[in-house]
Amino acid sequence: MHTSFHRCRPTALIATLALSGAAHANVSVVNQAIAESEVIAAQQAWCQALTGISAANDSGGQPAAKALAEKVIDSAYGYQMGAVLFKPTLTTAPQTFRTTRAGALAYFVGGDPAFPKDSGFALKGWTRCEVANAGIFIAGDSATTMGKVHLTNKKGQVTTVDKTWKFVKDDTGRLRIVVHHSSLEYAGT
Repeated sequence: MHTSFHRCRPTALIATLALSGAAHANVSVVNQAIAESEVIAAQQAWCQALTGISAANDSGGQPAAKALAEKVIDSAYGYQMGAVLFKPTLTTAPQTFRTTRAGALAYFVGGDPAFPKDSGFALKGWTRCEVANAGIFIAGDSATTMGKVHLTNKKGQVTTVDKTWKFVKDDTGRLRIVVHHSSLEYAGT
């Protein structure tokens, strides 16, 4: 039994394969899958941003820190996609959760009368930030992490917080934080 494939002349087969490849080159492929390296890079960028905001405050005061914090929030968080589920470390009721950009900005740099208890977490003189993941769960277009974040201030004192982040990719392929839960470690009784 002969098939048409066996009867093709080699030049016809090559031409067919070349056309097939050319058609394939015009195909748009969308892959929103997240790689572990992207997650680690996003966490490191968050740490660099936190210490950067502290440094901006030291050199240019709260207005400089606020300007940088606005850029960080707009590039790292997913507020432009909708509500972000943000539970910062040092918040209390009725403003424990910060689902809006304004709430996140107030937490990081203070100065917003709508959030009178916020003194600016990022203004506390952080000089170092390290992430120690307990686990990373990646499911296609989302990644969730849980672990410790160690923050060092100018005096060398280390504060450790428990941190959970969830990242998704936006339409440009950039990771965005859509869940951020942070709390102080339980000290026991």
